[in-house]
Amino acid sequence: MADDQKLWEQIRRGDAAAFGGFYQNHAPRVQAFLRLLVGNKQTAEDIMQETFTQIWQRPNGFQPERGTLQAYLYGIGRKRAADWWRKQTKQEERREEEAAISSTERTSIVSDALGHLPEEQRALLWLREVEGQSYSELAAILEIPVGTVRSRLFTAREALRKIWKGPGQGPKEHV
Repeated sequence: MADDQKLWEQIRRGDAAAFGGFYQNHAPRVQAFLRLLVGNKQTAEDIMQETFTQIWQRPNGFQPERGTLQAYLYGIGRKRAADWWRKQTKQEERREEEAAISSTERTSIVSDALGHLPEEQRALLWLREVEGQSYSELAAILEIPVGTVRSRLFTAREALRKIWKGPGQGPKEHV
């Protein structure tokens, strides 16, 4: 404890050699600890660097009566890892939200376009593109030859393209 307090006083005074020794002694173990918390070597290294940078730039939080300098160091690292996880969770929630919106918008656009097709073309496209029916399965379902399925699908897709493009425009939305 007395050594921790002495080392901390040196770091607080800006003693680069004392801080360098502290870093050399603890950085590999702190990084290994952080890697267990975040599951990624590069992220653990980044958080470890931020942890030591915080101690060097703002050396005012250590209280020897509350524990060791090493425990203080690991506590800062753990808090930074927790902050990193919170950011990841928020980003993931945002991505999921954007994907849901995009998916909903895309579904609405496709439904609207399909609504402009004749029922036979709409059913054929649905069975092929959404349900994944093969040409032979479609032929059996519709009781028509496979060649007719191919030509009707081509016609339905062309009609859909025309709906999306509109007169003289590029595609409005890609599916």
